[in-house]
Amino acid sequence: MSESDAPEPESPASSEEAKENALLFGVWDVSEMEYTDPSMSRYIKATPIAHTMGRHASKQFQKSEISIVERLINRLMQTEDNTGHKQKTSKIVKEAFEIVNERTEENPVQVLIRAVENAGPREETVRLKYGGISVPQAVDVAPQRRVDEALKFIARGTLSGSYKTTTTAAEALAQQLIGAADYDVQTYAISQKEEKERVAEAAR
Repeated sequence: MSESDAPEPESPASSEEAKENALLFGVWDVSEMEYTDPSMSRYIKATPIAHTMGRHASKQFQKSEISIVERLINRLMQTEDNTGHKQKTSKIVKEAFEIVNERTEENPVQVLIRAVENAGPREETVRLKYGGISVPQAVDVAPQRRVDEALKFIARGTLSGSYKTTTTAAEALAQQLIGAADYDVQTYAISQKEEKERVAEAAR
């Protein structure tokens, strides 16, 4: 067979194709996630990259462009034991995802997205001063802040569920994600959301 008849070598996949085919933690496909809250979908990104080396830190609001999984990892790092330990915290999230998948038989990233949508408060209160008197006033919560608050509640619930107990951090995180995704009011994240909205309703 002459050189002219030889089949042309296949061109390597483009970086975009490679990104689409990549898997989170080498396991989970994040290419087809579903969103039930249209207002929050813009601020919840599902990408296979769980460590961007802080590339978003130099630009305001750029955090909404990184993976919701990395944002969860970063939020879990804001504790005394995990501060600065991104690999350790990433391992906790990875183990929690495995537990979630085992118990729900769902993609754990989809469960996380549903948990964030459910745990984000829609109303909260601010304090306004009228003649030296502070008065609480109910306000709507911006979608980006709803995501921030949901991640904070999930992280705090994980800490409270694993601190000085036999429950591991991965187990506590899995419980928070499953409970919030199912809108279980016994879950810390959902109970905190309900409390914020209850106080806001009283301040209307």
